[in-house]
Amino acid sequence: MRGFEVAVRAEAALGEGPTWDTGARRLIWVDILGSRVHTYDPASGHRTVMATEQHVGAAKPRVGGGLVVNLRDGVGLYEPGGRDFRWLLRERVPGRRANDAAVAPDGSLWAGTMRYDEAPGGGSLSRIAPDGTVRTVLDDVAVSNGTGWSPDGRLMYYIDSPTRRVDVLDVGDDGLPLDRRPLARVDRGFPDGLAVDADGCVWVALWDGGAVHRYTPSGELDRVLELPVPRPTACAFGGADLADLYITTARTGPDAPHPLSGSVLVVPGAGKGLPQPAFAG
Repeated sequence: MRGFEVAVRAEAALGEGPTWDTGARRLIWVDILGSRVHTYDPASGHRTVMATEQHVGAAKPRVGGGLVVNLRDGVGLYEPGGRDFRWLLRERVPGRRANDAAVAPDGSLWAGTMRYDEAPGGGSLSRIAPDGTVRTVLDDVAVSNGTGWSPDGRLMYYIDSPTRRVDVLDVGDDGLPLDRRPLARVDRGFPDGLAVDADGCVWVALWDGGAVHRYTPSGELDRVLELPVPRPTACAFGGADLADLYITTARTGPDAPHPLSGSVLVVPGAGKGLPQPAFAG
């Protein structure tokens, strides 16, 4: 496996949520605290930046084009080109903001929240159906972060960062998770965003850990990807064959951040990813 390269040199305060948009062949990522949604086409080098009116925890492609965004006050929809916006779900909770989100195999959005002060129990994980119907799945979390599914869709992986665990849950016939239990415990920084590869292994970015770990389906740590930045935030497979691992990073926090903090890094040929579904709404 080759070492990392710089995909996008940037100074994002809190780069997060890399997502490969298969239809558009581009990477989507956000700067949460900068209230920006970024795209990057590795084939041409073309980049775009779109401002949002609120802190944006995640942005995911929609079936038919456009984006679904997890914003401070709820979940919204952008039409293609980012010109038209409407709320799908709006519920402002003072002191709370959106964080990471993921699209499930059935096309629903799983949106996480957290308090700005990271208070225990102040966050949640909710399932938002394409029609805006919402169901809170977990309501006692601190910093809702990485969420993903096994290749067969029968397992869900989830991270509440302060627990320093990667949890695994069974997926019931109704698509909802059951029997939450630890898959792996992290003793280096805090687990943040995750990506599941075609082998069913879970790649986890380590906030304040300066690395990405890969865990097997049994929870064994079998790869460590060392990085120069102290705060990698999330990772996703992308590129034409879904073999390249893109890693977002944060600049916020350290008094003297690494020069690459806030950039998007990439490890070419890191593995084999899974196509990510688009939000069905």
